[in-house]
Amino acid sequence: MIASLPPESETLTEQVLRQLQAAIVKGEIAPGAKISEPELARAYGISRGPLREALHRLEGQKLLVRVPHVGARVVSLSREELNELYQIRESLEGLACRLAAEHMSPAEVDALRAVLRAHEQDEAFQAGRGYYQQEGDFDFHYRIVKACGNAMLFRLLCDELYQLARMYRIQYSATPNRPAQAFAEHHRILDAISDGDGELAELLMRRHIRTSRLNIERQNLQETKA
Repeated sequence: MIASLPPESETLTEQVLRQLQAAIVKGEIAPGAKISEPELARAYGISRGPLREALHRLEGQKLLVRVPHVGARVVSLSREELNELYQIRESLEGLACRLAAEHMSPAEVDALRAVLRAHEQDEAFQAGRGYYQQEGDFDFHYRIVKACGNAMLFRLLCDELYQLARMYRIQYSATPNRPAQAFAEHHRILDAISDGDGELAELLMRRHIRTSRLNIERQNLQETKA
């Protein structure tokens, strides 16, 4: 189903980009699915020009890949590629966390605690079905990178890799016991940032992402054996 219409200030390309992006990240358009421009143009009531621009931008976000003689498909990372993505996140988000501990003001820390309180009240989280998965300023990881003070790091993590990482964070967020564990880890990370302890904040963020990576590896191994 197509989402409700966005603000009028958005262009047609931005509207379709936002809707396709959400559908891919949430798994409504399956990993590996072939993208049909005629079908999408009909579904979204849009001409091919704005649609192609939206698809081009989704390629830039690593959500679509071009396959020779096949066309565009939704990205589907191999286990090795997914492992590499999490290794990159572990290193770069650890650095961002250390820098955030040096740059975040008390007001920014309080605002991030408010974000975690909102996460705790989420119905799906309370039911143990998954972790709160809104994006941008409602995303604990995004807010930390945004506050790190390093513009290049922000572009890497919050432009180039952000939606791809979200796609897999959402896919594996409902693993039993992981939502509550991740929430507790977020609180410990924020406490270190609040204390201005960059070394501890980096260590905890790296450990947090490494735990997620190992959890994914175990889940994939169980699926292989099933």
